[in-house]
Amino acid sequence: MTSTTMTSTTMAQPTQYRLHAYPESVVTADTWRVTHDPLPELAPGQIQVRLKHLSLDPGMRGWITPKRSYMPPVRPGEVMRAFGVGEVTASASDFFQPGDHVTGFTGIQTEAVLDGRHMRKIDLAFAPARSYLTSAGMTAFTAYFGLLDVGKPKAGETVVVSAAAGAVGSIVCQIAKHQGCRVIGIAGGAAKCAYLTETLGLDAAIDYKAGPVDAALRQAAPGGVDLYFDNVGGDILDAVLMQINYRARVVVCGGISQYLDMGQVRGPANYLQIIAQSATLQGFTMRDYLDRIPEAFVALLTWHSNGKLKVREHVLQGIDAFPAGLQMLFAGDNHGKLVIDL
Repeated sequence: MTSTTMTSTTMAQPTQYRLHAYPESVVTADTWRVTHDPLPELAPGQIQVRLKHLSLDPGMRGWITPKRSYMPPVRPGEVMRAFGVGEVTASASDFFQPGDHVTGFTGIQTEAVLDGRHMRKIDLAFAPARSYLTSAGMTAFTAYFGLLDVGKPKAGETVVVSAAAGAVGSIVCQIAKHQGCRVIGIAGGAAKCAYLTETLGLDAAIDYKAGPVDAALRQAAPGGVDLYFDNVGGDILDAVLMQINYRARVVVCGGISQYLDMGQVRGPANYLQIIAQSATLQGFTMRDYLDRIPEAFVALLTWHSNGKLKVREHVLQGIDAFPAGLQMLFAGDNHGKLVIDL
């Protein structure tokens, strides 16, 4: 029989951001409804968690789109889905005790009652709490498996990464360099491109805001592209497809250029190049690799502790930063992995 244990900490009123209505195009403040509902009593197997950090990710746009995807959409009235890290304050689970720290889908809220079976205990002796959303979180795992398992880079190959200064892209770039590849990043703005070459050590960076990507890519990769890690879709994907080499691999991780109008998503205009070059184009999500998270965690943590993996965090303060933070993410105004500290 499971017993319930609690800490004696007095809590402020909980805050939740709930989906009010599915957005037709741009996500605005009217998409959300703020509530202060009290937490329910714990049922067997559940834990009460005080959230410390929340993750803002491009995939959130797909989670509030009522279309078939890799997981069901958030329904109006539900707490917005999000990864988070928090401290257990009460437990009706045999596997968690107050004072434990956990990560998983916590939602955009300050406190939550969650199913312990869906949460992962984390050890702050290995990394700070926020790092479990950044250098040792789902975006980092996505980069690790997307590049190494799906892309299969080989030393000497030319690898191109879009949204290269973002949470996933920046880690993809660095792992590709570890594999002995020549790496070209595509990002928006001179500051982000300078970060890629000067801080992360990429071989070249292309500012898509400064001019046509196709011309810049021909100059940066005169020998063509062997592996493209796509985070944006749209015109940039089209430009890269025209310069892929024979048996190139295209890893489709995201399509942020399409997220502002999910009703009119378009595919690549130059997809015939996939046939002409005997190339492969493959999508993936982390649900394919959940059982291998420990492998990625060890590798990423080792690289980070050895100074071989740099992670830039863009930190917002307070749960009420969520609506503007999400808009910042889709506008590309963040510099690094976007998180909220509570």
